[in-house]
Amino acid sequence: MDHQLTTRAVADMLYRRSIVAAVLAVVCCAGTASAQTYAVRKPRRHFITVSADWLNTQPLHFLEHPLQDLVGRDVAAAQFEAYEYRTRDEQIRIDVVEFRRRGRGAGITLYPFGMNVGPALAVRGSVEDLPVITVAFSGIGAPAGYTLTGGRAYDLAAAVYVADRSPGWGLGSHAFVGGGIGRIRSDLGDGNRYFGEAGGGLSSGPLGVELAVKFAWNRLSEPVDHEFFTVPIALRGTLTF
Repeated sequence: MDHQLTTRAVADMLYRRSIVAAVLAVVCCAGTASAQTYAVRKPRRHFITVSADWLNTQPLHFLEHPLQDLVGRDVAAAQFEAYEYRTRDEQIRIDVVEFRRRGRGAGITLYPFGMNVGPALAVRGSVEDLPVITVAFSGIGAPAGYTLTGGRAYDLAAAVYVADRSPGWGLGSHAFVGGGIGRIRSDLGDGNRYFGEAGGGLSSGPLGVELAVKFAWNRLSEPVDHEFFTVPIALRGTLTF
């Protein structure tokens, strides 16, 4: 009798274990199938961005460059006068008639190894308007008036981008920093410049918007060798593919 009970107990235990094993096998198979069918969708790698730029250019150290370069003397700001600046010997009065801040530009950015998520190398070529600058001088030994019109900068830059793009039309973002050199063409004459630039932006699919700040040191040789600093703040509409 006891032997029959022991045999039945063993059979019941084996039966229960087989049921548990079967259930676990089904669960594992279902989990494996789910894992095999689900995959994270990665954003497509992009290789080129074209942009249309709207610029607002601010002057920097305008007193030193170009004003002191043009008059060849130390210059100070004028207080409560009809003109903005004067030489420290008070012989020459300087009136900044115009400094046109707004301009336009365009650019193409290439990513040699592609860009989607993480850091990426970029090379950017761009053209942008320089501000129209008109300065009048008067007084003893004053130079002729200074007029910079038709100025454009043709820039070439290298940059590092860090991107977090999303697949499809999802919202993505990026930031960048870089620098480069450029050539200047203007009605006053030709010149060159170098600059540093940084910024960032948002994108949805191929469309995006970007804000960038550039610090540029511009050099011209007419009417005398002189320099001027500009800080164009650019709002860009971008198309990436």
